[in-house]
Amino acid sequence: MIVVHHLNNSRSQRILWLLEELGLEYEIKRYQRDPKTMLAPAELKAVHPLGKSPVITDAEATVAESGAIIEYLLERYGNARLRPAAGTPERLLYTYYLHFAEGTAMSPLLMKLVFDRIESGPMPFFAKPIARGIARKVKETFIMPNIRGQLAFLEAELGKSPWFAGSEFSAADIQMSFPLEAAASRGGLGSQYPQLEAFLQKIHARPAYVRALERGGKYDLLK
Repeated sequence: MIVVHHLNNSRSQRILWLLEELGLEYEIKRYQRDPKTMLAPAELKAVHPLGKSPVITDAEATVAESGAIIEYLLERYGNARLRPAAGTPERLLYTYYLHFAEGTAMSPLLMKLVFDRIESGPMPFFAKPIARGIARKVKETFIMPNIRGQLAFLEAELGKSPWFAGSEFSAADIQMSFPLEAAASRGGLGSQYPQLEAFLQKIHARPAYVRALERGGKYDLLK
């Protein structure tokens, strides 16, 4: 039996979604973030030394990292579903977005989360003007230009085809869901990105996505 070690409000939600799309049976072992630090609990280190989510166990295998988990599940249980055929242009796009989601897209979004907290968090009164000034400057000159550039790129890409790997829905779209949901929460989407807004509406309407939410529980991205 596949066991998803599921941390609330985390990337592991999209692993539940993948399993629902594949129609596989699985169990959920739940973990809650520390309400003060928002970090994963120490119990996850008993599953994987880094103590992070997502991670799955399946018989003797323990697999961490979203992309690696997706590849493992599709290789073992996919039966050629949710990924384009090898050697096709669509497969190249699929591979690109499977890595782009975490390798490129999430970095500035995570930085924005950190610098937003520096800008708004409590600190000694004498340090506030300096720390908040630095945080604003970093966001204005580096973080937000990167986020806007990536969103413009993705908007243009989805103008070429309905899904990230071409005309068919694939696991690349599942992988890309988290950075786009994070962007909607932290970086802002809105009417200037109609293709990205439409993408989020489409995935949120998929029955497997809805079932994954029902099983995974409340899902609010950190802000």
